[in-house]
Amino acid sequence: MSAEHEVRSPKLPPRWFIRAAWAVHRGIYKVFRGRVGLWAPRAGKWGTCRLSTVGRRTGQERSVILGYLEDGPNLYTLAMNGWGEGEPAWWLNLQAQPDVTVETVQGRRPVRGRAAVGEERARLWQIWQGIDKDLDAFAARRSTETAVVILEPRA
Repeated sequence: MSAEHEVRSPKLPPRWFIRAAWAVHRGIYKVFRGRVGLWAPRAGKWGTCRLSTVGRRTGQERSVILGYLEDGPNLYTLAMNGWGEGEPAWWLNLQAQPDVTVETVQGRRPVRGRAAVGEERARLWQIWQGIDKDLDAFAARRSTETAVVILEPRA
């Protein structure tokens, strides 16, 4: 393919804007005490959840709002760091201590996090591709593979 006909990666907003949007979303959630800021996935759309982990260095609770989809009783998300380089802190924390809490519009529940591998990862990635047609182009911006993170219910 010639340079004239190269497929261009979709544009991302500047990093400062992505980080500001995350802060605003967390702020809205906090101001409204969780009544606003989370939504369930629906046909062709991902939902948002609040994941609470334990900081691997500080031992303090850390929370982040993530996009997610459902796969039976499990939730899953992408450890994408806003499509920037490096792993998101929540994913590093989850790997260090996989027993965490997730909050959805249905309520809070204890879950155990893990990375999807092999066929499971490919299947879940393909489902997310059905929602976001630019998923592979965004993922190609990162030098490492984007983890598909499974959040399984625990007793």
